[in-house]
Amino acid sequence: MPQRLGQHFLIKGSILERIAAAACPQREPLVIEIGPGRGALTAKLLDRADRVVAIELDPYLATLLRERSAAEVVEADVLATELGQWGPAVIAGNLPYYITSPIVERVLRAGFRRAVLLVQKEVADRLAAQPGSRDYGFLTVETALFAHARKLFEVKPSAFHPPPKVDSAVVRLDPRPCPVDDPEDFLRFAGLCFRHKRKTIRNNLAEVYGKERIGGWPEAGSRAEQLSLEQLLEMYGRLRAPES
Repeated sequence: MPQRLGQHFLIKGSILERIAAAACPQREPLVIEIGPGRGALTAKLLDRADRVVAIELDPYLATLLRERSAAEVVEADVLATELGQWGPAVIAGNLPYYITSPIVERVLRAGFRRAVLLVQKEVADRLAAQPGSRDYGFLTVETALFAHARKLFEVKPSAFHPPPKVDSAVVRLDPRPCPVDDPEDFLRFAGLCFRHKRKTIRNNLAEVYGKERIGGWPEAGSRAEQLSLEQLLEMYGRLRAPES
């Protein structure tokens, strides 16, 4: 069977079982699986869920999965699919490395119950990073706005066929109430803070908001990577408050 679309299929049974158990510690009414491939994880999820909706882009693999599995197979691009259309669900999957961040962004906005995702190790480190660490960045903040992220365990290349050139890791996302009314507007502000990684908050924001307004802030001399989500939210709140 040829490799298609750059997939690396997870084949190690013990890892597949650990992912399914993390996604469904108890039986779930609905699981959405992203990128089921040949259906190895799908089978484990079907043992733990009443219904599995599997979203597969590759027509050949989608047809194969329909023949082999009781999952509801949706042949579609996950980036063009509204993941919330089936209602609140657990989301699981082995994500393609080249579009991991856009998929995570879509998952975060899907009204999910929990998400357990197999991603490149460096991405898992970024999702679960702490302020001040080298992995902390805009994706960390975007994730934290919608969810609590935790790296569960790492997965070596030998668990895949063909083996990738990098290590992978499983990350769990648990939804949290969004602390702002307009998350996309806050994320535009956060994007400005992280625009130039080595520049301070003062220098990143001055062009848009003016040095006079930003210069007196206690965070003005810090870089965005040093600031927690709560600190970024506090700065955003200052800019939204009426000027006296």
